[in-house]
Amino acid sequence: MGGQTKFTSSPLIPSRWLLIENRSEHCQYHSPRKTDKPVRSILLKITVRKALPLPWYVLLSTLLVLSACAQSREKKRPAGQSATDSTADRDLVNGAYAYQPASADGTGKFYLGREIAQVMGHLGAEWLERPERTQEERTDLLVEALELQPTDVVADIGAGTGYFSFRIAEAVPKGQVLAVDIQPEMIALLNENKRKSRVANVKAILGTITNPKLPAEGVDLVLFVDAYHEFSHPMEMMREIAAALKPGGRVALVEYRAEDPNVPIKALHKMSENQATKEMRLAGLRLVQNKDRLPWQHLMLFEKPDK
Repeated sequence: MGGQTKFTSSPLIPSRWLLIENRSEHCQYHSPRKTDKPVRSILLKITVRKALPLPWYVLLSTLLVLSACAQSREKKRPAGQSATDSTADRDLVNGAYAYQPASADGTGKFYLGREIAQVMGHLGAEWLERPERTQEERTDLLVEALELQPTDVVADIGAGTGYFSFRIAEAVPKGQVLAVDIQPEMIALLNENKRKSRVANVKAILGTITNPKLPAEGVDLVLFVDAYHEFSHPMEMMREIAAALKPGGRVALVEYRAEDPNVPIKALHKMSENQATKEMRLAGLRLVQNKDRLPWQHLMLFEKPDK
């Protein structure tokens, strides 16, 4: 192991338990919380005879930690990747994410050099529906710039309250909008808005942090509006999204411009074209256009190659 393992006792735990603080970057235990920050401490019960000398405690504990490290590395394999995948693929997966102390607005988890931002929860739903949003972000121009066909199937990822879902639904009267969010509270708000608006071609989908639950090769366009930069597992999500796109299908990535210091948004909630292109390329998507239509945001269009 590349780090050091510290063994200490604690007055708060029984004498037969040792608090083992793992300081190795190669063996991290991850919390299931959205921040996905490493948890550096675990408890292991040592069932040995009292006459056993202390050095044997250390040796036995070290062996247990090494075993736990191996198991944790196995569990961290992204969904869809088997143990028989190529060494190059495994190296790419293991090297894509890194962990460092979190910044004020970040999670401490980095993807291809970019710190993943904290998630805006359902308590910020009112901000999504603020009256001035249309003028600030020119959301009307965004829907127009997508150049949708009446029969298109569009996935709105991170749909929130459905602000864009219902606007897009009008542009695809013979198609469908799949409104995906991972927060049950947002799905409830979206369904309530659907009931009020009586829009029939919007379907709410409760996804997960690694899977938007979209039909395979069933989507013409996937839309992210100010959401992608908060994904805790962007590599796994984009792998699933690429699989859901029809051949020639598009991803519309809308993010505040990191290149423009005058955009009044915190740095981690912005993205540059270069960073976005690098991340989408890893999912097999190529940048075909960055439409300069919006006051503060990029509208980057990526395409899945035809078969």
